Amino acid sequence: MTQSMIRVGVDIGGTFTDAALAHSGGLATSKVLTDYARPEQAILDGIEIAAAKAGVPLAEIGQVIHGTTLVTNALIERRGAKLAFITTQGFRDVIEMRSENRFEQYDLNLALPKPLVPRQDRFTLPERIGPSGEVLLPLEQAEVAAMVRQVLDGGYEAVAIGLIHAYANDAHERQMAEALRRAAPDLSISLSSVISPQMRELPRFNTVIANAYVQPQVADYLGRLVRRLGEAGVTAPVFMLHSGGGLISVETAAEQPVRLLESGPAGGAIFAADYARGHGLDSVLSFDMGGTTAKICLIEDGTPKTANTFEVARTYRFKKGSGMTVSTPVVEMVEIGAGGGSIASIDTLGRIQVGPRSAASEPGPACYGRGGNEPTVTDANLLLGRLDPENFAGGAIPLSVAASQTALTDTLAQKLGMSAPDAAFGVTEMVDENMANAARVHTVENGRDIEHFTMIGFGGGAPLHACRLCEKLGIRELIIPPGAGVGSAIGFLRAPFSYEATRGLFQRLDGFDAASVNLALAELEEEATAFVEQGAKGAETTTRLTAFMRYAGQGWEIPVVLPYKPFADGDRAAILTAFETAYRSLFGRVIEGLGIEITNWSLVVASRLPDTPEVCRHDTGAAVAALRTREFYDAALRQTVEAQEVDRASMTPGHAVDGPAIIVENETTTIVTSAYRCVGQGDGSLRLIRKGDQP
Repeated sequence: MTQSMIRVGVDIGGTFTDAALAHSGGLATSKVLTDYARPEQAILDGIEIAAAKAGVPLAEIGQVIHGTTLVTNALIERRGAKLAFITTQGFRDVIEMRSENRFEQYDLNLALPKPLVPRQDRFTLPERIGPSGEVLLPLEQAEVAAMVRQVLDGGYEAVAIGLIHAYANDAHERQMAEALRRAAPDLSISLSSVISPQMRELPRFNTVIANAYVQPQVADYLGRLVRRLGEAGVTAPVFMLHSGGGLISVETAAEQPVRLLESGPAGGAIFAADYARGHGLDSVLSFDMGGTTAKICLIEDGTPKTANTFEVARTYRFKKGSGMTVSTPVVEMVEIGAGGGSIASIDTLGRIQVGPRSAASEPGPACYGRGGNEPTVTDANLLLGRLDPENFAGGAIPLSVAASQTALTDTLAQKLGMSAPDAAFGVTEMVDENMANAARVHTVENGRDIEHFTMIGFGGGAPLHACRLCEKLGIRELIIPPGAGVGSAIGFLRAPFSYEATRGLFQRLDGFDAASVNLALAELEEEATAFVEQGAKGAETTTRLTAFMRYAGQGWEIPVVLPYKPFADGDRAAILTAFETAYRSLFGRVIEGLGIEITNWSLVVASRLPDTPEVCRHDTGAAVAALRTREFYDAALRQTVEAQEVDRASMTPGHAVDGPAIIVENETTTIVTSAYRCVGQGDGSLRLIRKGDQP
């Protein structure tokens, strides 16, 4: 076997680190507890276990693909570099003034996220670039020299430079950066014109600040990871999955770590999208539930929905507008604190609440026996019979029913005057309703009817909860792919090499200047192609062009996908039609008589992946033999039911089991409620169909 044929994807989650190794014999996977002190150690352990299962020497691995929450965690926990921010005179407080959006209008004590850079570390330059790139006030060399001295005297580890309208003309930002690099070659420097060359100073400033804040830490971690892999015998190149769902080199990731904000969850969306294409499903709800969080994403026409902005470090975890908005390409999803390790408690009104706090891997749920004593979703599922205490994670982690019973009784049941099983039901029903509500809101915000979607569930926790979510949401069909327990890691192996280049270029549509747009797009294509060729030199590529457009007077834009070709001034009508089609799909109508504006452009170059083969789908099948029967609590029936326990390996194509059933495998457990039937599919997936909807 050639070295390039063996690839491994590794995803670090809040509780588990997952590895998936693709080789000539198929796919080998592993799941180990995340090591918070040394995350690279869990990666090595996971790779070694997967390689041993596959019988593959570490030296034969040809490519390592990694996703991490390190950037997000560093921003949330404020563990970053000592940072200076340099901006235009008069704009020092933009990141503190924010957009004046009152996201919780009746809260008199509204809490906003504190800026990453304290006011005393924000410096200004007397310079000014106009919105069309014209120099209104030149940047004098004496001012540059004085700023260099101020930064050096402050002992800063990193510098973020964000000047007004630098997206239109980056000359002043580069002048400042070059002077700093001459004086301090080892200083980490981030430019807004490189990291986020788009209109709107608030997200652009936030993005360059976030990048600079985590850059030294991420560069150190990635360097340490590559070194440790080499010492273990893995000399293969390392690539990172960026938040937009593509692969970039580890060097690019170290320079632009803000692109890694949602790298792990993006892998899950890619995983689900691949199965959506194989099953010929146009409308899919991706449901990824791990140990710490649950993520929900819309996938239409085989492609995850994407966005160019993302909120991080929300002070109100589920409130849009309460976080720090950064402008970076991202797979758009809603994320809530609902995982297996999410901790249950009682609020001031005497109600059961779940999350957002998580027991994670340290100490973990009470049943892990690692020091945790608070009740979690995993403890509740164990007490309700949905997990086998002797066969969790393939038997690698024995679970203590007694510990779960004690945690639920002491914290919830005694205080609420109920039994421990009733408290456990309350915990699971609350977390399921939280996730169902998040899915409803997400689809409504995108103008979609959730009942017409098929759910694809993956992650260690999703197969336990997905069937109940479908009951709550009125969804008739659920797919649990093979390898669902490590879905994000597998998704890494199916991601293209891609790069999204962006540019702010404001124009009214009635004054559309094709020449200036074509010039900007040519530069974007050159930039994106250069990054893609770092990992896929000579590969066939695809190009996707998006214009961000709005009606004049509106405060935000919508993405409008356009064909990528040289534009002519006469293309205004086609662009107008594309905008109105996109606007109508979101809002149900268009607005007559208003001018239309284009603010930003985005161009994605990606390596072309092989077509996903069509899956042979089965609606019914022969009954499969059960390993045994055991009981679990069926939430819809409000009672304990006797269920067939089935080995996932026996669910071959055309074999079926009626719910209630429990389907077991090493990485996860699938619960089939009484209302559904499960049928094995041609690609190894489990297809759960609501019984009344079967032919």
